[in-house]
Amino acid sequence: MSSLEERDVGVAAAPGSSSAGLGVGAVGAAAEAVAGVAAMQEEVGIRREGPEPDPDEPPKKRVKIPEGESGKLEERLYSVLCCTVCLDLPKASVYQCTNGHLMCAGCFIHLLADSRLKEEQATCPNCRCEISKNLCCRNLAVEKAVSELPTECTFCLKQFPRSSLERHQKEECQDRVTQCKYKRIGCPWQGPFHELPAHESECSHPTKTGTELMGILGEMDQSHRRDMQLYNSIFSLLCYEKIGFTEVQFRPYRTDDFITRLYYETPRFTVLNQTWVLKARVNDSERNPNLSCKRTLSFQLILKSKVNSALECSFLLLKGPYDDVRIKPVIHHHSFSNDTNETDYVPLPISDSVECNKLLAAKNINLRLFIFQVQK
Repeated sequence: MSSLEERDVGVAAAPGSSSAGLGVGAVGAAAEAVAGVAAMQEEVGIRREGPEPDPDEPPKKRVKIPEGESGKLEERLYSVLCCTVCLDLPKASVYQCTNGHLMCAGCFIHLLADSRLKEEQATCPNCRCEISKNLCCRNLAVEKAVSELPTECTFCLKQFPRSSLERHQKEECQDRVTQCKYKRIGCPWQGPFHELPAHESECSHPTKTGTELMGILGEMDQSHRRDMQLYNSIFSLLCYEKIGFTEVQFRPYRTDDFITRLYYETPRFTVLNQTWVLKARVNDSERNPNLSCKRTLSFQLILKSKVNSALECSFLLLKGPYDDVRIKPVIHHHSFSNDTNETDYVPLPISDSVECNKLLAAKNINLRLFIFQVQK
């Protein structure tokens, strides 16, 4: 017989106490039911307060992050995805060493250039493993993740994904700094874009007289005249009878001094039936160019063959066909003879130190040389 049947028999056997026994049995059953419900609720509560669900579960089962914690998540991502050298989020390409430490493109190139100047093997600043263009690779996943992180517009102070911030600041932001369309005739106004229509409707420069505008246009003409002079000089050189060009490759070498210095030199090459050599140096042979943030390259052209008479030439260096360095053409002139077979060192016309670091970080520097022989 079950316990429930025994309980019923016991209750029925008690004389004069059937209603009391029934009440005690109901209270006990209700207490057990309440305890069971409480236990179930406690178990459900523990499940709800437990660890987050598996991220591989369907999206509908994922726990949403509260809005207050999103900022903390972004801060954690900043610290994880930042460059190990400058500790800033990369703006372009992201490189990683063999152990996965991240470097932005600028710092990566700078490390390679420093190692070339010091005659050392470039190493990762975190784990000291060797780094080079062959050993390191780009991390496309990090690049895409960084491009989606929010950042603040410098003009309107609103948050935008990094991938769309540049377009917003150049084309869409109503607070971006802009200039008056009459700047070409001397208007100095600068202000937020949303104030531009009101300013242009009241600008006084369109009503200036021709005499007042002549001074402004004169300065513009001088700048335009310098550019035209360079183009006309190049077109004139292209009309010469004897023109030669070749691809040159600068290779790094070290001087024999106690404190060695880096310099570059090309193998001998032949142009216009003459043998030539190009040499280049960093920061005009500064003692420790690796300690300087500003870096420059200068070069000289050397005639190696003997000549019977003076050889008057014009020459210029341009970037090679497979390089991305920006070089502004500058024409140089020299009269070569057996006594004056070397030109002075002249600056390589690169835009800034970043472009110089690109050249120094490369295994070799590849450029294109043009030589024009002046006919007498």
